[in-house]
Amino acid sequence: MAADAEFLIDRRRLRRKLTLWRVIGIGALIVAVGAVGYRARIGEGRFFAPKRDQIARISIGGFIAGSESTRKLIERVGKADSVKGVVLSISSPGGTTTGSEELYRNIRALADKKPVVAFVDGTAASGAYITAIAADHIVARETALVGSIGVLFQYPEVSGLLDRVGVKVETVKSSPLKAEPSGFAPTSPEARAALSAIVMDTYGWFRGLVAERRGMNEQQLAAVADGRVFSGRQSIPLKLVDELGDERQAVVWLEQKRDVPKDLPVNDWKPKSEGGLTLWSSLGGAADFAGFAGLAARLRAVGAETAALEQGGLLAVWRPAP
Repeated sequence: MAADAEFLIDRRRLRRKLTLWRVIGIGALIVAVGAVGYRARIGEGRFFAPKRDQIARISIGGFIAGSESTRKLIERVGKADSVKGVVLSISSPGGTTTGSEELYRNIRALADKKPVVAFVDGTAASGAYITAIAADHIVARETALVGSIGVLFQYPEVSGLLDRVGVKVETVKSSPLKAEPSGFAPTSPEARAALSAIVMDTYGWFRGLVAERRGMNEQQLAAVADGRVFSGRQSIPLKLVDELGDERQAVVWLEQKRDVPKDLPVNDWKPKSEGGLTLWSSLGGAADFAGFAGLAARLRAVGAETAALEQGGLLAVWRPAP
């Protein structure tokens, strides 16, 4: 009987210990979730951060491919009463033409509600320059890279390789230009002409945006629209940017020219995570959790570029050869 009593007492002790550790584990989980939520939303004045007047910083980096989460972010910024002005911090080589067009239109809609200034922190080339000209004013670092006004269509042509390995791709199609270019055969003159017409039409759209937003005549536009990039210093006389400086200079413009109250905090507003996990988003999340924010951003950018290139389409991107 004594042995049975000791056994029951031990079981009760063990049960109490397990209960204690369960409570501790659940408490730690709640704290961790709260910390993540606070970190993700501190720029939006939610949860622990009180709502107060601020300037919102929206960062545009990596490959621009069009993003529902970015669209929703811009929409939230436009609806936030606490946001008195917006700084677009841009460091991107561009991306797809459709993604750049979508971002441009969303920013112009935002500019109808809030004063928007663009700050070129590193590169605003091709599609990223389309993003910059959507703002009301452009500030760039002296050594920033700006421009690359142009459009391209790239595809691999592997017919020579297939000939070497003895592979022949048979195709049955309804008309000569269907599914051209295929990459499995040399591009015909007719297909190349059709592609060139699309590229030049989109290039004309890009040029028209620059001329309208930057107030350029045809001669001024011709001087900058040959696909080159320019330094921030070169960009001033060419009318590609409005002034040189850092982010503080962009904030000063909001204060002096758009009557934004002085000394407001500049808070990062970040898009919410889009549904669905991919290899790149998972790696980016792991790097972010480990404290490597730069690596996390690069991994997510690679994932976005890979997904965009899989969909095909025209590119407005500046990508120098390695």
